[in-house]
Amino acid sequence: MDFLVFFIALSLLIWGSDILISQSEKIALRFNISEYVIGATLVAVGTSLPEMAASIAASAANKPEIAVANVIGSNIFNITLVLAAVFIIAKKVNPHRDFFAKDSSWALFPVLIFILMVLDGSFSRFDGLLLIFLMFAYILFLFRTGKDILLGDNSEEKEDLASFSWIKVILLTLLGFVFVIGGAGYTIESASIIAKSFGVSDWIIGIIMISLGTSMPELMVSITAALKGKADMAIGAIIGSNMANTTIVLGSAALVREIHISPIDYMFDISTMFVATLMLVFISANRLYNKPAGISLLIVLALFLQNMLASI
Repeated sequence: MDFLVFFIALSLLIWGSDILISQSEKIALRFNISEYVIGATLVAVGTSLPEMAASIAASAANKPEIAVANVIGSNIFNITLVLAAVFIIAKKVNPHRDFFAKDSSWALFPVLIFILMVLDGSFSRFDGLLLIFLMFAYILFLFRTGKDILLGDNSEEKEDLASFSWIKVILLTLLGFVFVIGGAGYTIESASIIAKSFGVSDWIIGIIMISLGTSMPELMVSITAALKGKADMAIGAIIGSNMANTTIVLGSAALVREIHISPIDYMFDISTMFVATLMLVFISANRLYNKPAGISLLIVLALFLQNMLASI
């Protein structure tokens, strides 16, 4: 029964985020915002809503391991699974934007700051505020540098603009929020019950079950964007989503309740997130947007999962 509740709640969480993503895209198209900015802000933050809702709910329930594990696991899955899937499935990934020159630092900055903050074993409310301010700095940077790539003028976008309705957008957005918030609470509650019944720690549940489930929106959005030839949106959504996870998601959870964890206990997971982020920087520096790079990322994912399963 608990498994059924978990999957239904997780489905509502993902469904709600999908509704919010689609409405965000329509608003962006309405104001002719660049494709990359849509991916790295609206879509990225939208696909991070499940992680945000789950981590805030976990923090409020005094389950700090789930809150932090969800962020670390989601960042790892976004790079090693979602980005790898984009490289392997898409026929050609040839983004217009120079991600190394403009964006790789924003993939690495929050991870380095995360490691620095976690060394003392806690995330205070002040730390949470600093992380959220970092996200605002990233958004400001995007709007200043994202004007070089404009939206494509295709028939699908014209159709979206022709059928645009503020009333419909607002109602669907509210419905999406209801699904996300409601689904998050039941996901955390049921996941904790499952963990206890199997003698598995909250950390393992958070870093595998919840983070993998909440990474599904990123997977679906990025693959769809890549197949449509929108590589900038696909990669932007992944970089932006990881940025949002480490800043807004973790920052919001810390604002709800100060988080205490032992970095030594989770050194492998933190190191895996750092290595995956470095690989993202290396791939963007050398424009290795191809299947071999995707396979390399999957190898990191396999090592991560093998270590997780061995610790159960």
